[in-house]
Amino acid sequence: MADPMETPAAPAAPEGDTKAEATKKRSPSDFLKSVLGRPVRVKLNSGVEYRGVLACLDGYLNIAMEQTEEYGLDGQLKAKYGDCFIRGNNVLYISAQKRKGGH
Repeated sequence: MADPMETPAAPAAPEGDTKAEATKKRSPSDFLKSVLGRPVRVKLNSGVEYRGVLACLDGYLNIAMEQTEEYGLDGQLKAKYGDCFIRGNNVLYISAQKRKGGH
């Protein structure tokens, strides 16, 4: 009789599938490289959100953005900035934003 506390083994992947899976997986670093120069949403630990074009960032997630808009906790536009610099320890997440016009 099988031990009820034992977790069942995962089924073996057919040969050849593991290489295909490995190429589909993306690291956070790959994602960040792919969104450089593109519109992003940056949410801070405080709940404030910034939307703009990701100009550059470093390993600490210090962020430089262009054409930035600041949105308050209520989701309302609060301010517009030409350039914006955000210290990385304030960042909750960075998300890709669809381009205006559906592109």
